[in-house]
Amino acid sequence: MNAPTNTVALHRPTAAIKERPDATWPLADVLALFELPFNDLMFRAQQAHRAHFPDGDVELATLLSIKTGGCEEDCGYCPQAARYDTGVEAKKILDIDTVLDAARQAKANGATRFCMGAAWRSPKERDMDKVEEMVREVKALGMETCATLGMLEEGQAEQLKKAGLDFYNHNIDTAPDFYNNVISTREYQDRLDTLGRVRNAGLKVCCGGIVGMGETREQRAGLLAQLANLNPYPESVPVNHLVQVEGTPLHGLDPLDPLEFVRTIAVARIIMPEARVRLSAGRRQLGEAVQAMCFMAGANSIFYGDKLLTTGNPEAEDDRALLAKLGLKTRSATLESAPKEACGC
Repeated sequence: MNAPTNTVALHRPTAAIKERPDATWPLADVLALFELPFNDLMFRAQQAHRAHFPDGDVELATLLSIKTGGCEEDCGYCPQAARYDTGVEAKKILDIDTVLDAARQAKANGATRFCMGAAWRSPKERDMDKVEEMVREVKALGMETCATLGMLEEGQAEQLKKAGLDFYNHNIDTAPDFYNNVISTREYQDRLDTLGRVRNAGLKVCCGGIVGMGETREQRAGLLAQLANLNPYPESVPVNHLVQVEGTPLHGLDPLDPLEFVRTIAVARIIMPEARVRLSAGRRQLGEAVQAMCFMAGANSIFYGDKLLTTGNPEAEDDRALLAKLGLKTRSATLESAPKEACGC
């Protein structure tokens, strides 16, 4: 097979998150990938995907909202913000039995990773004990564990690591120069500080963003450049397609062109070749044909079988039917990161 003619190399980034002259993936190079002819871009993405994931399997992950609504943040896309009238009712944190029942069902349906999400700006210490118990008990089921709890203070990532957490999810959402158009109650640096604490604690990072919030193509490239220039880049990269919820500030925007979403997946695969690139929120509205193109572009993980926080997610049987149509197999339930003794490595 002939090498691609485009000169942007397929290599692992080493630069810090803020773009520097020596950044492995400067914004201009990422934008150049977005602007390739569609077939050329898909070819490049397939090359990267096959080189790094020769088995071609798809990871199934289930996300459960363990604490819904009432968040004090003002993220313009989020129906869980207390200040928006979206019909989402603030609820108390779930009890451990409810969480374990959901985890067992997720595992029975083929999910290998279980993520627990809470609508908090930052978890309080009284919450941490409950979350740590959930992590320990879900880990004991033989599943990978992931949590998304908002910003972490000093020491909290270490607490989660000790409980057996594998991944921590904290999205940077969008490009730095678009961030203040979406969120004003925290700074971009706050996101980076939490990611730094997660890495320093020895946890794996799940970090991505949302597209279709009114950003430009250059800003979508900026989001991916920020992720790719993390050192190292995230092990999991969820790419969300904005779900417009009435009552949120971003409701009523013109929807993103579906092929632009596919381009975003393909570029993510090329510049973060070893990451699991996950189809996350908004997958339902894309339809089967676009989802199939996303898998061709290198997506190899999906949120599956349960509700994705407060937006709908395709039912498990529909997902299995689509994967069967495409001849895609799912990741084995025998996890390399679920050792015999509880450990967050």
